[in-house]
Amino acid sequence: MWFVVIGVFLILLKLAELGPVGEWSWLGVLWPFPCAMVWWWWADKTGYTKRKQMEKMEERKQERRRKNIVALGLQERKRR
Repeated sequence: MWFVVIGVFLILLKLAELGPVGEWSWLGVLWPFPCAMVWWWWADKTGYTKRKQMEKMEERKQERRRKNIVALGLQERKRR
């Protein structure tokens, strides 16, 4: 995602001809987009995306359990 944001930012700088980016060639400005494609391909092939999704679901599950235990009044009481 960051590669896409950087790419859009570079395009805006190129179109506005601001700073040194305005003098770059279009190939230099568009390099983040192929990098984003490679990143997404790698993330899918290695299972990175699926792992992150599973971690997020596990966190949601734990939070839901914690809220239900508190709502039922079953939380552990602190000893004095």
